[in-house]
Amino acid sequence: MKVLIIGGVAGGATAAARLRRLDETAEIVVVERTGYVSYANCGLPYYVGATIKDRAKLTLQTPESFRSRFNVDVRVRQEAVAIDRAAKTVTIRRLEDGSEYAEPYDKLILSPGAKATVPDLPGLDSNRLFTLRTVEDTFAIADFIERENPRTATVVGAGFIGLEMAENLTERGIKVTVLQRGGHAMPTLDGDMAALVHNALREHGVTLMLGAGVTGFEEREGGMMRTLLKDAAPVNSDMVLLSVGVTPESDLARDAGLDLGLRGAIKVDEHMRTSDPDTYAVGDAVQVKNFATGDAARIALACPANKQGRSAADNICGIPRVFKGSQGSSVMKLFDRTVASTGLTCKAAEAAGLDFDYVLLAPASHATYYPGSSSMTLKVVFERPSGRILGAQAVGREGVEKRIDVIATAMRARMTASDLTELDLCYAPPYSSAKDPVNMAGYIIENILENRVRQVTWDDVMELPGFAEEPREKGEDNAVEPPLILLDCRTAGEFARGHIEGALHIPLDELRDRLDVLPRDCEIWVHCQSGLRSYVACRILAQHGFSCANVAGGYGFYEQTALDRCVRTEGVGPCGMAAE
Repeated sequence: MKVLIIGGVAGGATAAARLRRLDETAEIVVVERTGYVSYANCGLPYYVGATIKDRAKLTLQTPESFRSRFNVDVRVRQEAVAIDRAAKTVTIRRLEDGSEYAEPYDKLILSPGAKATVPDLPGLDSNRLFTLRTVEDTFAIADFIERENPRTATVVGAGFIGLEMAENLTERGIKVTVLQRGGHAMPTLDGDMAALVHNALREHGVTLMLGAGVTGFEEREGGMMRTLLKDAAPVNSDMVLLSVGVTPESDLARDAGLDLGLRGAIKVDEHMRTSDPDTYAVGDAVQVKNFATGDAARIALACPANKQGRSAADNICGIPRVFKGSQGSSVMKLFDRTVASTGLTCKAAEAAGLDFDYVLLAPASHATYYPGSSSMTLKVVFERPSGRILGAQAVGREGVEKRIDVIATAMRARMTASDLTELDLCYAPPYSSAKDPVNMAGYIIENILENRVRQVTWDDVMELPGFAEEPREKGEDNAVEPPLILLDCRTAGEFARGHIEGALHIPLDELRDRLDVLPRDCEIWVHCQSGLRSYVACRILAQHGFSCANVAGGYGFYEQTALDRCVRTEGVGPCGMAAE
């Protein structure tokens, strides 16, 4: 059996190695257009930032190492230009001299990846404008920085690559401006959680411009680049990085008559087989199933690509392996923060037509009495009324990816909130708390589903015409609700440092003794710093006959999302108060 693999990196290289482990007699050929068959794609920004200093460290396998270890014939700087499915041959062009030849196959694996999306804008031909997708791109950027010593840079796009490059360029002493066309950075996050990312960028000196529609680029005398904006003055810088997404490299498949799907991605079945029974496809170019919804999706990440390459190899060798879909689990370092997510955002859950809700909590990374703890913000999306976990997002300093990994595993097992409460997770003071943040998320969701507390959000609060000043209407029958009181149950010191204008202040520990100041015909929405003390307040109020709701996330979340402030996270307990 001869297997021809078009493209290396994560999917193609994994498929080649797995094929050899399963079949020592197979002839395996890998054709790669670039000069690098298997490299650390996710590590490229860190070479630009000089965290990774040795170019060789980016290369995971070379043609020579593949030959000696796996007996795989790897041909770099060669490009597949046409597939003849009837003859079962691929026309391959040698990029060094332009010559072509036909390579036969029994089975074909397409792993062409995705290319950096480059919009049709004027000025893209400047040698001061870069994209980052390949090792060659990385070296070009790094060489430019060494040669030209730029002082300023503009990054267009605030996804993974854009923000990682913003960090690494900043670490090189370059002043960075990030332009994002949409209303928030990081499409894997909801807007409220992305606000925490915005604050972290600004805290580290990055200028962030949201709603910035780029219309073109101009290179001025002296090497200055002008990035032209639709509704704002141009942004001047010494270099520009364009990072507005990726487009699947599916032209080869399309020209061969293979079925394409979402945004031009190659359609595959659960065995990674295309519409041609002898052709498989893996990696960033394929359409997969969103594990949480079952809908078609494009998820360009290294981990799914590796699994898909293994699955394709198994099926070619007669092992009926199934790729069940991806939930898009991801993590990113952003200066001293970690940003991680898995599954659906609220926006995605709404688009899928699901009945959903979410909880917000600010747990500590480990026991606060052990030195070095820091709080994170954790948002968990769940389905009503089942409590099935649909997704999670977290931003913090330590322990963030650990909690998202646990929730990702829970999602794969289709666990509910009640299941999260029962998870038996590791605990010692330097690492966690006796009730892990994942357990706590389960408890909070469980309380909501079992009607032990009613939850409102800051969006709900901001829609109110006046907290206790006038009644508000509700429902299609225009029934008028009683006046509403926003109750702040934080300490006097916390209240003095900042509060919502018009809020009534009664510290939690005084609440039982001051219930008589609260009118019985009022709706009471309670908040503290994180949402934990206000939950306790709601339980007190509800059992004394008051109608009340807990404001999710507390004043700390309001500060970060509405006021664009960073809040203290080091040495802070889950209640939002400093531990010392």
